[in-house]
Amino acid sequence: MELQEAKARIDALQRKEIAYNHAMGLLSYDGATGAPAGTAANRGETLAVLSEASYGIATGPEMIETVETLLRHADELDEVTRRIAEVKNKDLTELRKIPVEDYVAYTKLINEADAVWHKAKENNDYASFAPYIARIVEFHKKIAALVSPEKDPYDYWLDRFEEGLTREKCEVFFAALRREIVPLVKKVTASPQVDDSLNHIPFPIPEQEKLSDELMALMGIDRDHCTISTTEHPFTTEFSKYDVRITTHYHETSFLSSLFSVVHEGGHALYELNVADELAYTCLGRGVSMGVHESQSRFFENIIGRSEAFAALLFPILERLFPEQMKGRTPHGLYLAANKSEPSLIRTEADELTYSLHIMVRFEIEKRLFAGEVTAADLPALWNALYKEYLGVDVPDARRGVLQDSHWSGGMFGYFPSYALGSAYGAEILARMEREFDVFAAVEHNEIAKINDWLREHIWKFGSLYKPGELMEKVFGAPFDPAYYTNYLKKKYASIYGFEA
Repeated sequence: MELQEAKARIDALQRKEIAYNHAMGLLSYDGATGAPAGTAANRGETLAVLSEASYGIATGPEMIETVETLLRHADELDEVTRRIAEVKNKDLTELRKIPVEDYVAYTKLINEADAVWHKAKENNDYASFAPYIARIVEFHKKIAALVSPEKDPYDYWLDRFEEGLTREKCEVFFAALRREIVPLVKKVTASPQVDDSLNHIPFPIPEQEKLSDELMALMGIDRDHCTISTTEHPFTTEFSKYDVRITTHYHETSFLSSLFSVVHEGGHALYELNVADELAYTCLGRGVSMGVHESQSRFFENIIGRSEAFAALLFPILERLFPEQMKGRTPHGLYLAANKSEPSLIRTEADELTYSLHIMVRFEIEKRLFAGEVTAADLPALWNALYKEYLGVDVPDARRGVLQDSHWSGGMFGYFPSYALGSAYGAEILARMEREFDVFAAVEHNEIAKINDWLREHIWKFGSLYKPGELMEKVFGAPFDPAYYTNYLKKKYASIYGFEA
């Protein structure tokens, strides 16, 4: 095969792959949002057929010959094509080690597990879901052994979500956070608590839905290419930079939950929507890793969304949509309510300060599961013990405990550490951005477009062109340093709770 033919073929093959992934993604999205409860088995059969076809394209002789041709001419390729060849070669090498029957069986298992998890959570029935945890973990160990037998299985899956991440690196990172955050949580807990009564009065859901539209507009999200729906567990899914879906979950007496869910998922959406056009319909046309992705969602949710400047910007909108609820309230009061910190049960509703402790619980469980130190049946007791140890709270039931997240039903073991890593990336991104302009003045003056422009130029447009570590070092101008994150937290919460940092 000649080089020019290989270039044309890699484009055509990727478009086919993306088309199949689009179809499978739409089915999965439908299953999580609007599909009738009894349709999971039928959807699973369709997904099995599509996944087998997708596997055939990704590992077929045409793909092999095309990638091999590109790699032989690597020195003649532009940066984008060379990176595409590298990524496709890595994917191809891994996929060819996984038998197609295992690939299809795994797709069906995850579809089935997701349906069972939804029902198990609703019924507070962990026992019905436990066998799926066991089966998914065993499947993950099998895949890791096939693809990278020299690697620790959990390291393999950590690397899948954040290239280069290992259990050892997580241990070092979390130890650094634990040293600084645990004493800070104790100081906050011992301080007079802020008033968050605003978050415990009824906010009509139809108006909350209107607020979601206002938030997406404030953030500069292109509504022609991004929609919002509701689901049990909020998430973002991207089919391409031209079709991104976010979801939320409304609570009448906890309106801040949905508000920050929309801002969080909106951060994910902005990243995907702003990948460079020339990377669309290629394997580089999406966010590079979950850690970098979470840096964007948590940057918008916490650093921007929970800032005093954003409270001032948002307050007139809330007064217009919720005149009775906002009567007698102030922007500063909204800021305090949005940042009240106290140990809690639910990760997605955790405050910015204690959030990483929730992640540490999940990391401890995952690494022990993969090491064979615990079984799926042990998880509720272990979960409850770790919540008591790390956060000092008692877990009343599985629904608010081990069943609260959808990640494990989706096979996303190794994903959770990226949330804490992304939070830490976000703080260092803020420090870098502030060297160029006053970030919070831009927020207060409704110039979030200025922030978006900076992120587009430094992060978003690159998609997966660079490895996550390379990209972040380009942004920071130095190696990643979690001290930016802990210093940010200490300064912010000392100010809110009135003690010295």
